[in-house]
Amino acid sequence: MNMENIGLDKEKVTMKKSRPPYLLGLLGLIPLVGFFVGVGLTLYGIFKYKDKILIIIGIACMIFTVAVYSSLYYVGFKSDLGKKGWEQHAQMQLNSLIKDIEFYKLEHGVYPDSLKQLEKENEFVFITDPTQSTQGRKNIYYNYKNIGDKYLLFSSGSDGISNSDDDIFPETQSENKNIGWIRNDK
Repeated sequence: MNMENIGLDKEKVTMKKSRPPYLLGLLGLIPLVGFFVGVGLTLYGIFKYKDKILIIIGIACMIFTVAVYSSLYYVGFKSDLGKKGWEQHAQMQLNSLIKDIEFYKLEHGVYPDSLKQLEKENEFVFITDPTQSTQGRKNIYYNYKNIGDKYLLFSSGSDGISNSDDDIFPETQSENKNIGWIRNDK
């Protein structure tokens, strides 16, 4: 072998090793992981390889992750579809809360003065209204009022205003006179 050929072979090996890792950009399609891969590819593109394509791939990975999480946030919390989902969740919780309130009365002989009394006795009781807490409102609890042998219980709905058209009430059998829940119809 010629010494010149050995030197050229070393250059070819060195060139193959220093080729920018463009295929790592495919990891950018995995949200969150892709963001960190994007940061790495961008830094490699700037400092190690000085390659504009690698920088663009890195930035695209980061933008993709931000776009995915932004759209998930919008659909889950701000869109009508997301609000309907939280309303259905509130409906299920209210139905369960009726049972918890009635059980409290069986144990104590009276209805609780507040929903927080229920929560103190049973940590699995959900008194936080998802239609309020997901919107960042100050009053995040279900509306509850003890009226002696009866009580009011409802959600203010997506608009956050009590006694409006979108209020959510527990679903109970209307002919069941054994429970103390009464509907507050404005």
